[in-house]
Amino acid sequence: MPRSPATSSTRRPETERPARTIRAKLLVDGDHHEDLVMRAVAGATVSVWITTANLKTMLVEAPIGTRARARGRYVSFFESLGDLARRGVDVAILHASPPSGPLAKEMARLGARGTSSSSSVRLRRCPRVHMKMIAVDGRLLYLGSANLTGAGLGAKGEGRRNFEMGIVTDSEAMLDAAQERFDRIWRGAECAGCKLRSACDKPIDTLVQKRSARRAPKEAAATSPGSSPRKRRSPSSPR
Repeated sequence: MPRSPATSSTRRPETERPARTIRAKLLVDGDHHEDLVMRAVAGATVSVWITTANLKTMLVEAPIGTRARARGRYVSFFESLGDLARRGVDVAILHASPPSGPLAKEMARLGARGTSSSSSVRLRRCPRVHMKMIAVDGRLLYLGSANLTGAGLGAKGEGRRNFEMGIVTDSEAMLDAAQERFDRIWRGAECAGCKLRSACDKPIDTLVQKRSARRAPKEAAATSPGSSPRKRRSPSSPR
């Protein structure tokens, strides 16, 4: 099979990547909210890395044990991510489209209140990002169709949510590969060879260079991808 001309010389072509048998669970529709959002992400202690094409405001059930949950209330998922970040969890989101109007207003409101600063949840935009991935604590990986939207991952009821499907796995090999891919995009390593650079308003590599010139790079507390599956470094980013 001939090598695609779009394949980067820094990555092995698909034909050279070994096939692996993995343990995985299929998530369908509402499983995304119950298994992925309410259990895996809500219980994160180290990191939550998310890639999404669309980024919209999203409501989820309040955390178990809270008064809001007892009252049957729903809360903002972005605010919940901010709460995780304030507890020391590294929360990073790669997205293609700008945040929706309602989400942009929500981020401004939360930042103004000082309850969940938009800077605590790190975001970077790349128009080419179409993959949907969530990596939690370097030990659980979701790959599937769901965007970070209410219809995709949120608590919308039957007949209102999207039809979605994906898998979750604890495969160390897939976690390493997925997180390495995330990190390359996050730190702008894919920008130089991008053929759509002229259509990008803020190429990530220029953003990283500007921040690096102002401040020292952030030292990662955890180890790099490829070592312990439960401890991986944060996406490369200056403070």
